[in-house]
Amino acid sequence: MCLGIPMQVIEMTGTHAALCEGMGEQKSIDMSLVGEQPVGAWLVTFLGAAREVIGAQEALQITDALQAVDNIMQGDEHSVDKLFADIIERGPQLPPHLQEQLNKE
Repeated sequence: MCLGIPMQVIEMTGTHAALCEGMGEQKSIDMSLVGEQPVGAWLVTFLGAAREVIGAQEALQITDALQAVDNIMQGDEHSVDKLFADIIERGPQLPPHLQEQLNKE
């Protein structure tokens, strides 16, 4: 299974490369698909290449979800709820088209 990993640009190292940090490590990331980004920009990276520019909040949510999966794989299911606090606190939400149908009833 392959996962997109959130990483933050530390410095651009060329037109198509950046030194990025995320999940406790630094890597050189190919920036060809997203173009040059400012220091501090958050990216979703996959197989050593940036695929999408994202906001800091989304990067945190993805990182928390990946940490939760790792915790579960290590047998620590007790610390998972705090990593999904944004989901647990808001409760279930229907997609707009289903909510519309429910409102008609």
